[in-house]
Amino acid sequence: MVFSSLIFIYAFLPLTLVFYALGQKNNIRNYILLVASLIFYTWGEPVYVLILIAMTFIDWVAALLIQNVCEKSSSKKTVLVITCIINLLFIGIFKYTGFFLSNIQAIFGIPEIIPQIALPIGISFYTFQLLSYVADVYRAEVPAQKKFSYLLLYSSLFFQCIAGPIVRYSDVEREIEHRTTNFPQICEGISRFTIGLGKKALIANICGSLSDQLLVSDAFMSSEETVAAALSELSARSAVGLIFGVFFYMLQIYLDFSAYSDMAIGMGLMVGFHFKENFNYPYTASSVTDFWRKWHISLSSFFRDYVYIPLGGNRKGKFKTYRNILVVWLLTGLWHGASWNFVLWGLFFCVFLLIEKAGLLKLLKRTPYFVGNIYTLIVVFFGWILFRFSDFRFIPVVIKGIFGLNNNGFIDFETKALLTSNLVFIVIAVISVTPLTKKLKKLIMAKCDTKKKKLAFDIISVIPPILILILSTIYLVGDSYNPFLYFQF
Repeated sequence: MVFSSLIFIYAFLPLTLVFYALGQKNNIRNYILLVASLIFYTWGEPVYVLILIAMTFIDWVAALLIQNVCEKSSSKKTVLVITCIINLLFIGIFKYTGFFLSNIQAIFGIPEIIPQIALPIGISFYTFQLLSYVADVYRAEVPAQKKFSYLLLYSSLFFQCIAGPIVRYSDVEREIEHRTTNFPQICEGISRFTIGLGKKALIANICGSLSDQLLVSDAFMSSEETVAAALSELSARSAVGLIFGVFFYMLQIYLDFSAYSDMAIGMGLMVGFHFKENFNYPYTASSVTDFWRKWHISLSSFFRDYVYIPLGGNRKGKFKTYRNILVVWLLTGLWHGASWNFVLWGLFFCVFLLIEKAGLLKLLKRTPYFVGNIYTLIVVFFGWILFRFSDFRFIPVVIKGIFGLNNNGFIDFETKALLTSNLVFIVIAVISVTPLTKKLKKLIMAKCDTKKKKLAFDIISVIPPILILILSTIYLVGDSYNPFLYFQF
């Protein structure tokens, strides 16, 4: 079950909210949310839900030991290290076993058979949440949660368990037991949810379809025969076709992931949880450094607070600072997937971040904003090519084709027809990744200087979410499978 499925929108979520409203007291409501979350997770992972429960139990016990049993700091640190190892073993076994064994097989020829281990949905996200919880208890930044059921609610909450944002326990600690809701907040949550739904159903999905038409869909990477055909087709694709293929993927991955975050934040507001923003219009960034302050903020801040700073951050000289950045970006790449293209993607951004730290960032600050933005978009554009293709054979074909080095033409009739027929959609998609509509709303609100104008604006503001919901529903009818991209990570 995914947020953008009709069964979720019109059955699961409304029923959960009805039972939640009937609960009245927070402790009852917490159990309602917990049951709903476990049902939601079990819907997609009927067995692997046990891993989520087991990991939460281990971290619950570890945090209580650190806070209430261990007296010496060395003992607390030992418990923390053991807990981190156990958590990382879980994610390592399920996410990276095949990757490491396939590389060993390529070098040494053994083992003959590599086990196919299914990846539990959301394990990358809830593992990091639990790690941050135990680390924060160790640092005495939050108290250990006494009730296992409440910690399980934190780790399994269906709003954000599957694909983030990575919520810190400190951000919701008080709201787990003491939260309130009011009508304006519920309305804001519904509006935010429908905006996310529209971004996913009406824009991201179409961008993905257009990208697949101009590049190649994942279905063609399943066998050597289809791969060979896809490589041949890509090498003949016009330069403009390849550029827009990557461009549509660039739009898709942002709109898809930020849509999930919008929907998660919106559902949180409906029941009194306030999750931090996970995106801040990253394609408007003026540098690669700025881009990573705006993209997947919860992941960037996790690596900053639990890896980069503990390693010494920038406090121990340039060499160790650069080393720490390299470690962070190796881990960032691996976190996104068990494939060398993700490692290369992480190192690619690491190089530009190091160059910026060495002096380019200061230079960019002296130039007009658009110069830094164009530079950033070009870097990110080529970064998404590395991210898009796990099969390295596709990467040089696409990059060479963009510059016309595959003996391919500049533009062909098929590409021209595709772009012409989708021109209005392209404009809408580009606007949707900028803060233009947000700024326009603020401007209109500022003009509403009387009660009548404000009331009229509030009434009119109800219309867009309703229209988005209707249009999204129409689009989703018959579209039985449209998962979010970040489910695979």
